[in-house]
Amino acid sequence: MIKEKNITKIFYLFIFSHLILWTLIPYFSNVNLPLDTIEALAWGSNLDWGYSKHPPLSAFVVEIFYQLFGNQDWAFYLLSQIFVLIAFISIFKLSVDLFDNKTLALISILLLEGIYFYNFTSPEFNVNISQLPFWALSLYFSWRCIKFNFTKDFIFLGFFLGLGILSKYLFIYLLIGIGLLFLYFLIKEKKIKFINIFISSFIMLIILTPHIYWLFENNFTTISYGMKRTGGIGNFTDHLLYPGIFLIKQIGILLPLILMSYFLVQKSKVNLSLKNKKVIFLIFTVLIPIFLIVITSFALGVKIRTMWMTPFYLGIGMVVIEIYKKQIDIKKIKNFLMIFSFFFIISPLIYLSVSILDDTKRTDYPGKEISRLVQNKWDDNFSNQIKIVIGDEWFAGNLSYHLYSRPVWFNELNINNFDIKDDQGVIYTGNPKILKKICPGVFGTIRPVGYCMIGRR
Repeated sequence: MIKEKNITKIFYLFIFSHLILWTLIPYFSNVNLPLDTIEALAWGSNLDWGYSKHPPLSAFVVEIFYQLFGNQDWAFYLLSQIFVLIAFISIFKLSVDLFDNKTLALISILLLEGIYFYNFTSPEFNVNISQLPFWALSLYFSWRCIKFNFTKDFIFLGFFLGLGILSKYLFIYLLIGIGLLFLYFLIKEKKIKFINIFISSFIMLIILTPHIYWLFENNFTTISYGMKRTGGIGNFTDHLLYPGIFLIKQIGILLPLILMSYFLVQKSKVNLSLKNKKVIFLIFTVLIPIFLIVITSFALGVKIRTMWMTPFYLGIGMVVIEIYKKQIDIKKIKNFLMIFSFFFIISPLIYLSVSILDDTKRTDYPGKEISRLVQNKWDDNFSNQIKIVIGDEWFAGNLSYHLYSRPVWFNELNINNFDIKDDQGVIYTGNPKILKKICPGVFGTIRPVGYCMIGRR
C-alpha cells in the first residue's frame, strides 16, 4: 500500500523520471530532430501571427528555446517534456481537488502513461504537444470557476484558452465543452455570474486579436489547410467509414489504459450520478469534446487524424477514477503498479529499438552534415553570410536550424514578405532539375535536393 504522505514525492519522482527518459533517449538515438519540430523552428526563424498550416504559438515557443540554447537538439526534446509535465502537474492538482485523495490523484496520472501520446510520440514537439499545458490548465481553472466563482480564476481561464487556440484550432472543442458547462451552471444551478464569463471571453479575444487580424490578411489560409488535412467533405459512405475507423483507432490507443484499469478495480460496475458536480464537470470538459470530434467526422464525412487527439485524453484518467473509485482497493494496488511499470519501461525501449533499427526515418536525416557541406560551398564562393533560405519546411528548415548564421526561412519569396537586396545571402532549395536551369548563382546538388546560392562575391 502507498502511504498518503509519500504520494507527492512519488508523483514528482515519476514526472522527473519521465522527463529524463524522454529527453535523453531521443537525443542519443536520433540523428536529427523530427519533422514537426524542424517545421516549427523554420516558422520561428520568421516570426509572424500565423502560418500556412497553424497558428503561431508553437513557433514562438521553439524560437525562445533556440535563442536560449541555439541548435542543441536536446533542448527541444526537453521543451516537449516540459509541456507534457506541466499538463501532468495541472491534472494532478485538479485530481487532488476533485477526489480529495492524493492516491487516487496519482493513479489518474499514472493511467495516462498507458496512452502513447504522452510517451512514445511526445519527443516530437509540435502543435499537438503545444496544446497540452493550456488544455490541462483550462480544465483546472474551469473547475475552480464553477467551484468558487472567483473572478481571478475566470481571468486565468481566458488567458489559457486564448493560448490554447493559438496552439491549434482543435482547442475550440474544449472551449465548446467549457462553454456548455458554464451555460449549465448559469441556467440550471445559477451559481456563476455572467460578468465573470464575459471577462474570461474578453481576455481570450484580446489574446486572439492579432491572429484573427492575420487570418483576414491571409485569406484564412490555416483554416483551408485544416480542411484539406481532413480530406474535405466526403460522400455518403465516408460519413460511416471515417467515424468507424476513428473509433477503432481510439480503442487501440486506449487499450493499455483499459488493461491498467482492469488491474485497478475489483468489479466493473459503473458508479455515476448526474447530480454530482464532479461528474457534470468531467462529462462537459472531457467526454463532450471527444464526442464532438466523432460527430464532426460523422456529420461531414471527414478523416480525423489520430495525433489530433493528443490533448483530448488528458482527463480520461479522472473519468476512470470517478466511475470506479468505489471499486478501487488501494490495499491491493500492487498489480496495477506492476502493469504501469511495464508500460513505463517498455515504451522508451520500443522507441529506442525503432530508432536504432530503422534507418529510414526523418530523424535519420543528416541535416547537420548537409548544412556543413552547404556552408563550406558557400564560404568557397561568397564573402557574406547566409541570411535567407527558401524552400519547404523540411529541407530549407533544416538549413535554417543548423547553419550558424540562423537564416530566416521562407516557403517562397515575393514582394509582400521580403525585398532581397544585392548583398543578402540567399539559398533556394528544391527540384534540382528546375533550379539548375534558372539559378543565377552557384548551383549544387545533395540528393535529392538542389541548392541555388546567391551571394556577394
